[in-house]
Amino acid sequence: MLYSIGCRHRTGPCVSAALTILVACVFHLRATAEEQPRLAVPRCEDFTITGNGDAKAWKSAEWVPLHLRPGAQHDYTARFKMLYSERGVYVLFDGSDQTLTATMKEDFLDLWNEDVFECFFWTSEEHPVYFEYEISPLGYELPILVPNLGGKFLGWRPWHYEGDRKIVKKVSASGGANESMAKVKGWRAEVFIPYQLLEPLQNVPPTSGTQWRANFYRVDYDDQQVSGWDWARVGPSFHDFNNFGTLVFE
Repeated sequence: MLYSIGCRHRTGPCVSAALTILVACVFHLRATAEEQPRLAVPRCEDFTITGNGDAKAWKSAEWVPLHLRPGAQHDYTARFKMLYSERGVYVLFDGSDQTLTATMKEDFLDLWNEDVFECFFWTSEEHPVYFEYEISPLGYELPILVPNLGGKFLGWRPWHYEGDRKIVKKVSASGGANESMAKVKGWRAEVFIPYQLLEPLQNVPPTSGTQWRANFYRVDYDDQQVSGWDWARVGPSFHDFNNFGTLVFE
């Protein structure tokens, strides 16, 4: 997904171009100046997800905060947890909210244009190819493999996306109904991503000591205002994979 700061006021082309360049430079300087985060990922036995994150296995993982990106319009919280097992990785997203700004009701749509949580896994730095996953408050998903070659990237949909290759996902809302445009206090998404889906990415499955580069995001569109969150600070594009953080599997 490409995330950029929008402006509600019209400006001339020269001013717009200058602002675009300035924002890009600020993002680049901040991303390179800040240390990339690292996260130890605990190992677990496989369990059944519910969308609430209430499995005992989650007690072994700490909540990791996502940070508001410059230009954000909402003072909501966003955080995640992560685990890994013999069969795949588990991710639990959680965020405060007021409205589930989500109307799309199919998988593989442009979900990033509405409320969404995202994670990117770059499993081997030898190849500029990574896995991207997005999930909406309504439980619709976008799993794609992204070749990023010279800054040009485009996602490819999984083939034979079924059986042991299919992601298991559940969502829940607090303080309101888990429905499109519902008033809520927050929402969660819990997903299990099997290693079989990540083939033929290298460095998969992970073992103790394995490292992946990764990032985690949230975007919210309440009241027609846009806010973004990230774990590792990246530039204007969420596909700034060279500034991803690092996962270390325990």
